[in-house]
Amino acid sequence: MDAPTYVPGHGLLAGRTAVITAAAGAGIGGATARRFLEEGARIVIGDAHPRRTKETVEALAGEFGADRVDGTSCDVTDEAQVQALYDLAEQRHGGLDVVVNNAGLGGTAELTEMTDEQWDRVIDVTLNGTFRSTRAALRRMRAADRGGVIVNNASVLGWRAQAGQAHYAAAKAGVMALTRCAALEAAPHGIRINAVSPSLAMHPHLAKVTSPELLEELTAREAFGRHAEPWEIANVIVFLASEYSSYMTGETVSVSNQHA
Repeated sequence: MDAPTYVPGHGLLAGRTAVITAAAGAGIGGATARRFLEEGARIVIGDAHPRRTKETVEALAGEFGADRVDGTSCDVTDEAQVQALYDLAEQRHGGLDVVVNNAGLGGTAELTEMTDEQWDRVIDVTLNGTFRSTRAALRRMRAADRGGVIVNNASVLGWRAQAGQAHYAAAKAGVMALTRCAALEAAPHGIRINAVSPSLAMHPHLAKVTSPELLEELTAREAFGRHAEPWEIANVIVFLASEYSSYMTGETVSVSNQHA
């Protein structure tokens, strides 16, 4: 089955300010940044790669307007850099309405061969980074007292087993649990927190760190016989960030068509 036609924006996020982590490049974060702009949002992006962040901000600002695009390098394992990202959103736009915690790190290693450093690095970026960003966002959203939305990027590996992915799967399962617990704490303040759980969204970085044989095997598991485009995941993130999902919180939405 061929990929569907790209869906145009419908102004679902008009007038809102969104912070998106790991949003420079061709993955889900980059697709989300573009989709949010197409839906009328202002965005502030963070990414651990300074050069790529600068290039992405310049390109999007040239296309959508400099008043709607800001960004700074942000390593989510560094609390000071996380705070700086949110400071930028408040300085430029007076606050924030939506946060997308997209930053994550994968890798492949059998558990018996995995080092403490490999385990710790994946957990620190993928789970602890989501915690740091969520904590910063909630503190500011609660202080502003105008509600808000947080969308976390999990993975079907938070539910399903795959050899060589113990660290990544554990981190993503943690993101799902964090989403549920944080949502209960945030609900009295009118803040919703949900997550997306993609199966296989193809982008250059994934192709670079995954063998062609494994990608072929993973693709074969998909009912449509193809991988997702990053913008297809971003469409669901837009839904969760918009008022179309106003009654949802603490949920993890699977963006997948894997066979049962």
